[in-house]
Amino acid sequence: MIFSKEKTIVEYTVEKCQKCNLEKKRKYREGDFLFTESSKCDSCDGITVIEKIFGETMEK
Repeated sequence: MIFSKEKTIVEYTVEKCQKCNLEKKRKYREGDFLFTESSKCDSCDGITVIEKIFGETMEK
């Protein structure tokens, strides 16, 4: 009997603050584009920019 594991790709977005360089990884949201301003930084009064969008393979 052959068992196959189901693979799922989970998308993530990495935001980086331009002022304090804090990086935050979160789940990808529709409308995320590289190098666009995303949100206000949680640590300072800077603005975060989307630095990276990637996917990780998860096996079930």
